[in-house]
Amino acid sequence: MEVYRVEDLTFTYPNETSPALSDVSFSVNAGEFVTLCGSSGCGKTTLLRLLKSTLSPHGTLAGNILFQAAPLTDLDEREQAARIGFVMQHPEHQIVTDKVWHELAFGLESLGYSTPEIRARVSEMASFFGIEDWFHKKVTELSGGQKQLLNLASVMVMGPSVLLLDEPTGQLSPIAAGEFLTTLKRINQELGTTVILSEHRLEEVFPLSDRVMVLDHGRLLSFAPPSDVCDALRTSAHPMYQALPTPMRIADAVDDAPIRPLTVREGRTWLASFASSHPVHP
Repeated sequence: MEVYRVEDLTFTYPNETSPALSDVSFSVNAGEFVTLCGSSGCGKTTLLRLLKSTLSPHGTLAGNILFQAAPLTDLDEREQAARIGFVMQHPEHQIVTDKVWHELAFGLESLGYSTPEIRARVSEMASFFGIEDWFHKKVTELSGGQKQLLNLASVMVMGPSVLLLDEPTGQLSPIAAGEFLTTLKRINQELGTTVILSEHRLEEVFPLSDRVMVLDHGRLLSFAPPSDVCDALRTSAHPMYQALPTPMRIADAVDDAPIRPLTVREGRTWLASFASSHPVHP
């Protein structure tokens, strides 16, 4: 089942002559984990915001965006808040209350849920995200990683079917970023939520991805499984090729490599197998 279908999407900001997005077409299926990547300024943030029309930037839009087979603009603000989650890059930009527990409840309160329903959902999400120990803290006492995890939990408590994330680890330390991405994997696999993630940490997100979307100057360069994206970037000699996971690029340099490992563990296994059948030449 398709969650999104985008047809010939073109978007131009006011007072700009060249479009930020040009003739972009793709579809995303329910339950997929999609990584959106590309150099800075290629249109990633613009595309993500257009996938939730209540956050769309001002400008000229052409083409169609369908959400679950209906025009996205047919969904009112309440439906979009409940069904399409969005996590921003800067943790502080999304927090609106002063206490952790209230931040978790705020979205449900705004949607008009009953108090028993709010308490049940908040309790469930607090347990899922492991934030019971700082449940009653002030948000000003949290680390950057905790704030971003709180933002994610505050979105997920509303039960969205799609989760959009705009470089959510950009302001986090490597450890906090790793924990955040691990939580995203759990959300995708255990809750079945469709994830569309804009990210620069390709070493960490490629192994999580079903498909990868590469934007280049507002155009869709490739949208395919990670190994096929590797082929496309190498064939076109695109600079983004150098950002791919190191194990993948090492195996890709070998002509008869049967697979392209995505992780260091897979890379070590492949390298050991390759070395056993290929003698070393001084």
